[in-house]
Amino acid sequence: MKVEQTYWTSSGGWRPYFPGSTLREADLLLVFASRELFREAPFFGMLSALFPDAILAGCSTAGEIFGTNVSDGGLVCNAIHFDHTQCRSASVRLAQGGSITDAGRDLASQLDPEGLRHVLIISDGIRVNGTELIDAMTEVIPPEVSITGGLAGDADLFRETYVCSGSEPVQGAIMAVGLYGDRLVIGRGSQGGWDPFGPERLITKSRGNQLYELDGQSALSLYKQYLGQYADQLPGSALLFPLAVRIHDQEEELVRTILGVDETSNSMIFAGDMPEGGYARLMKANIDRLIDGAIDAATQCKNQISPLSAEFALLISCVGRKMVLKQRVEEEVEGVRDILGTGTPLAGFYSYGEIGPCAPNQSTRLLNQTMTITTFTERTDS
Repeated sequence: MKVEQTYWTSSGGWRPYFPGSTLREADLLLVFASRELFREAPFFGMLSALFPDAILAGCSTAGEIFGTNVSDGGLVCNAIHFDHTQCRSASVRLAQGGSITDAGRDLASQLDPEGLRHVLIISDGIRVNGTELIDAMTEVIPPEVSITGGLAGDADLFRETYVCSGSEPVQGAIMAVGLYGDRLVIGRGSQGGWDPFGPERLITKSRGNQLYELDGQSALSLYKQYLGQYADQLPGSALLFPLAVRIHDQEEELVRTILGVDETSNSMIFAGDMPEGGYARLMKANIDRLIDGAIDAATQCKNQISPLSAEFALLISCVGRKMVLKQRVEEEVEGVRDILGTGTPLAGFYSYGEIGPCAPNQSTRLLNQTMTITTFTERTDS
């Protein structure tokens, strides 16, 4: 397995100079960039010409991760060549008001299950209910196949997101990359680091990912009371105060990020389901725990692939974490590097939702406010 990485900025161009030292036999090209750059078609035409045999996958972001650097407004490109693994792609585009369940099943059915080892999902970050998407795809994908990925971002604006569909960036798209071969070893780790506070409240009215009432009261009104001075900055300020959701009597809590508010219906729209009969509680950030969470996620990956070392690590972290960590944001990436080692190339993006397991050996879920890591390694033995 070989990996070459580069980063483009308007001031410095390609660093290192990409067209002069490309991995021409790349199988997979992972590209993450700001919304503005992701809409620039010339980038994708150039990359397709440089890597004619590679699957092009990627999305717009709320920040790019390149090594241990976190930035905004650039473009990160990762050219990956596998020695013993085959790649296949699938994509769907959502029609206005179209069924996410149907789209998820369609996407999964495009991937041949024979020999399938891992599925990487990159989805539109605004139009897609991530819970519905994952539930639909796991109906089709064999249970022994691991799944990770993330939802595209748009800084903290929540206006429009883009995903590669074929060789061009489009809105409302969901892409999957299927990886095939028994020598591929995948590590998966996810961790948050948020602290709950205030009373746990019953979800008394919701529809899918839209929350209307908690304890029989307007959810949005209650939420604004808790936010106080931050209420005027919605929906962006909601990234600082997500909700922890406990479904019925399950002990496991899922963190949910607010993507938008509907003042007309006095409701809130989340990245994943908010099921009636579940319980929700407000959360706030603890900076040291957020950094420790990233370290824990990397440790989970390292333990899963031991004694092998990760040959590439894909980091998908929530935009809410980035807003809280501010100038300390690179510390969570540096913590991952400390665990995986300097020989592991790191890349990724800040997202509107992460896809992975809540804990090792658990099923794939739509996550929010986590650092979710996927490591890729190939065994040399057959």
